[in-house]
Amino acid sequence: MRILGIDPGYGITGFGVIEAERGRSHLLQCGAITTPAGMDFSARLEIIYEDMRELLEAAKPDAVAIEELFFGQNVTTGIGVAQARGVVLLAIRQAGLEVSSYKPMQVKQAVVGYGNATKHQVQDMTKRLLGLSAMPKPDDAADAIAIALCHARSSTSLLAKAQR
Repeated sequence: MRILGIDPGYGITGFGVIEAERGRSHLLQCGAITTPAGMDFSARLEIIYEDMRELLEAAKPDAVAIEELFFGQNVTTGIGVAQARGVVLLAIRQAGLEVSSYKPMQVKQAVVGYGNATKHQVQDMTKRLLGLSAMPKPDDAADAIAIALCHARSSTSLLAKAQR
């Protein structure tokens, strides 16, 4: 199964494409969609939307997984990220794909085995699971790969199969 993981943001939207089969996964592609900081916000959303459409067409994923939003201290930033996440979801929907959402704690649990793992622990385990010599940059791409791994583990679990 080819899985596209997405870490949404309006400055940087990370993505990672993995191939997962029989409990093994390998990285096919990763990177980030970026937008300039001084640009009009609606223009930034347009860039994210158009680039996501191109990515979906090129990557041809079987499944898409995206991180759910976590509103911390800065609600204003959270609103912008929510809008970016919305245009990403629209592009996915228009591509005819279903999307699965995961909370940060679910990603940590699936990748590390501990829901309160640190960012470094998640990145280290992601690197190990994929047999990478170094963690991909930027961090948003690394996070997106972890989201894809989370989906690979969640979607192939016995509980997920029973629910289908």
